[in-house]
Amino acid sequence: MEKNKVSLWQIFAVFAKIGAFTIGGGYAMIPIIQAEMSRRGWISEEELPDIVALSQSAPGVMAVNISIFAGYRMRGVKGSIAATLGSITPSFLFILAIAMLFTTFKDNPWVERAFKGIRPVVIALIAVPMVNMAKKCCKTWWAWLLAVAALVLVAFLNVSPIYILLCVIVVSFSLTYYREKKWKH
Repeated sequence: MEKNKVSLWQIFAVFAKIGAFTIGGGYAMIPIIQAEMSRRGWISEEELPDIVALSQSAPGVMAVNISIFAGYRMRGVKGSIAATLGSITPSFLFILAIAMLFTTFKDNPWVERAFKGIRPVVIALIAVPMVNMAKKCCKTWWAWLLAVAALVLVAFLNVSPIYILLCVIVVSFSLTYYREKKWKH
């Protein structure tokens, strides 16, 4: 895809649509981003895990980071700005409206039930792209082992993901160094 073929307005509009129909934050955006952007040929299925990985690694809100990286991929800095503004505008407007109305309706049983009903859907929206990414990224038994070990360490043993990432980076660099040194001899 040529970088300037996608208009900034198209980028804004697509990310506004994504932002408007995403409940639950960055992870919940992934299947919608994948569907919208692959359908238009803006990114390939192979690029999405890289964008997600970069978005998770960068500081800040994942939904904004995904928008920044995807927009940059399409139109550089201007694409990043258009995608980010598109992504956050619906949420900003919804939150503003909710904040104005919530104080009046916060104790309403209908509102409470609606929020309780949304929670399981958000969990599914987060789980589906994670499972799909795992299927695409974990091609070997040790990759699956590493993914499951990281899940157990973070979810059940409350180990900070930062420590896991640092350990994996150190081990990866060490193995690469060892293999490079071994091949030279």
